[in-house]
Amino acid sequence: MDMSPRQHVIVARAKKSGRVNVEDLAGEFNVSVQTIRKDLNDLCAKSLLVRIHGGATISPSVENMAYAARRFMAVEAKQAIGKAAAALTPNSCSIFINIGTTTEAVAAALTHHQHIMVITNNLNVATLLYPRPNIETIVVGGVVRSSDGGVVGETAIDMIRQFRVDLAIIGVSAIDSDGHLYDYDYREVRAARAILENARHAILVSDGSKFERTAPVRLGHISEIRTFVTDRLADEEFRTVCEKHDVRIVEALSAQR
Repeated sequence: MDMSPRQHVIVARAKKSGRVNVEDLAGEFNVSVQTIRKDLNDLCAKSLLVRIHGGATISPSVENMAYAARRFMAVEAKQAIGKAAAALTPNSCSIFINIGTTTEAVAAALTHHQHIMVITNNLNVATLLYPRPNIETIVVGGVVRSSDGGVVGETAIDMIRQFRVDLAIIGVSAIDSDGHLYDYDYREVRAARAILENARHAILVSDGSKFERTAPVRLGHISEIRTFVTDRLADEEFRTVCEKHDVRIVEALSAQR
């Protein structure tokens, strides 16, 4: 894609931190704020950034953005999804939670549940939950990805398969209108597959931006999911696929209106 060296740096910064600020960039590059605004407008026209007051955020269509940036994206939607998924989760149950910033929002909303056991390959989820005396937190072993604290590999899969839990809370990186679910890392997908195969009920948690993204590794199909919790579902083809396979749809932000 045709970009100036400065624009390449701007996109890299946005991928890393989630957002960039006009004044900060102008000072860093020793150019006028008007020049930076033009850069941001050009990058928005290329669907790489989205303008906000005082700067820009990384576009949800940018593939495999850094963990810090993913945490910054769609914060309101993820928090609403987290609360809605937690509301579907009973006390005194066992739960798998996989890697992802949306699943972390679910974990944050579960902190006051009573007598639950959470098995996870997400160190960020474990960090949120282990201080809670009402929650037993189990972290599977394996290789820890430095990028996001995800635990992957054969050891993780073997340990996941030792459990049979009530509920799996799954996040993905991309969703196709035909119902297929995708992620970037085949090792993460194998762990997610093991989680799905060893849970009695699966909840997919994902905001609407996942319909705008692509990822290379197929994780599964929405027909393997019992409940889909999202912010708002605009994709009518996907809604039809869910209805065909008796997948319950919960639109968290629509419910708040």
